Amino acid sequence: MTSFLHAWPALFLTATAAAGDGLKSAVADHYAVLVSTVYEDSLAGAVALGEAVDRFLAAPSAETLAAAREAWIAARQPYLQSEVFRFYEGPVDQVDGHINAWPVDEAYIDHIKGDLSTGIINRPDLYPQLTAETIADLNEKEGEKSISTGFHAIEYLLWGQDFDKAGPGTRSHLEFIAGTDPGPTHNYRRREYLKLVTGMLVVQLRALNSEWAENRPGNYRGWFRATPPEKRFQKILAGMGALSAAELAGERLTVPYETKEQEDEHSCFSDTTGADTVNNAIGIRNVFTGDYRRTDGTWLKGPGIDELLAEAHPALGRKLAGEIQASVTAAESIPQPFDQAILGTDAAPGRIAIHRTIQALQQQAESIAEAAVLLGGKKETE
Repeated sequence: MTSFLHAWPALFLTATAAAGDGLKSAVADHYAVLVSTVYEDSLAGAVALGEAVDRFLAAPSAETLAAAREAWIAARQPYLQSEVFRFYEGPVDQVDGHINAWPVDEAYIDHIKGDLSTGIINRPDLYPQLTAETIADLNEKEGEKSISTGFHAIEYLLWGQDFDKAGPGTRSHLEFIAGTDPGPTHNYRRREYLKLVTGMLVVQLRALNSEWAENRPGNYRGWFRATPPEKRFQKILAGMGALSAAELAGERLTVPYETKEQEDEHSCFSDTTGADTVNNAIGIRNVFTGDYRRTDGTWLKGPGIDELLAEAHPALGRKLAGEIQASVTAAESIPQPFDQAILGTDAAPGRIAIHRTIQALQQQAESIAEAAVLLGGKKETE
């Protein structure tokens, strides 16, 4: 993995006679359609989450809280599959810190076990007015774990800390009952915070959707479509390689595998890290094949990297296709909950499955880098 990570930023694609210019343009153009479609689903999921949160806050109960949690889980699926569009200075790289930053220091947002006075919510003396601007300004203000916005801030508010080995956090809906302001438990501020932060997520995803929407003058998609295919492939393959190696195999799997710490897992409050891993792996496969199953069950289909390799370098295409499917299968094999799978000796089934997934992702990342070079690329020193 290390050699790939050092080499990847210097990989550049040039035109090659092995793959026709028409196919290259078609693959690059379809990628833009794929990105736009996945972001459309991500935005729709965030809107549905906001609506579920509104229903919960209007009538807090165990049932409406459970529905809000389910909406959060559903909204995560398309966004996780969109993370393959990161890591090349595109629009998402400017805002992902407000959408999916992690890990979260729980005490930065709200109370924790043994201390009811911690967090932005419980300090009206420091933050008398909760606004979207205040919450955004506080994001990562005190370090990379001082997360105040995005999916994982919402996750903590909906589930609370996870002390259950067999399941996720069990925050009670009673913490969101509107009491008499200011109220000793700051329920009114918790309600405000949850409402604001879900609304902020919708705003961020709407902005991403706009940048990739078709026929919108001056947006990123217009620039992307006007860029030569070889330069677009620099970005497409950089996203695939970086998510596979540095982010997924590295930060999201190797770190918790080595530390065995629950707080190092990606979605530690909801116990949905397994789904995170699978959907990230599927996102890489989506770009490779050009196919994406939408949240309504319909399919977007078009030419992908696999078709380009089938024409230019069939052996590598078959190899990479097998590796990408193997990484999805390996991710699906990790037993849940993830915070229990990381424990035990290296001979424990969970740790074996995680290690196998790490290896599969590292291997496919090396092949992605190989594909970039064989498709007419060259390595240049920075």
